[in-house]
Amino acid sequence: MYDPRQIIIRPVVSEKSMFMIENENKYTFEVLKTATKPQIAAAVEEIFDVKVLKVNTMNVAGKPRRVRYAKGTTRSWKKAIVTLAAGDTIELFSS
Repeated sequence: MYDPRQIIIRPVVSEKSMFMIENENKYTFEVLKTATKPQIAAAVEEIFDVKVLKVNTMNVAGKPRRVRYAKGTTRSWKKAIVTLAAGDTIELFSS
């Protein structure tokens, strides 16, 4: 149905996500809005060759923004937090 690279859009790099990688072996990604948890798990396993234990997802709402007199919002997106099996890592995040 979907190519795994269409489901996983980009990694989310923030202080909190880096803390979760180091301490809890959880990786955060921006994913396709229509992707389901099993699709996300399969895509991560196929792309990075790791074992996924759990997937948590959340819809992130766009924030209101204003440029001079024009009002609008930033785009809304879907975030997935993927828990990997002990011993598995994703090299994309290593420093």
